[in-house]
Amino acid sequence: MNIQISRFLLAICVILAFSAVGIGIALRNIWFIIIAFIIGFVLMGFGISIKKKESS
Repeated sequence: MNIQISRFLLAICVILAFSAVGIGIALRNIWFIIIAFIIGFVLMGFGISIKKKESS
């Protein structure tokens, strides 16, 4: 089994970003929610773009 550390760390960062959205909701801080949401989608988009480049 070949584990790619960079992709694994990217996936962990995406999970942490969306978990931060949950923390922001608990704290009722709209700016924290928005920033964490944007960071999560940027990281996810980056991961998807890496996968597309590698598969083509």
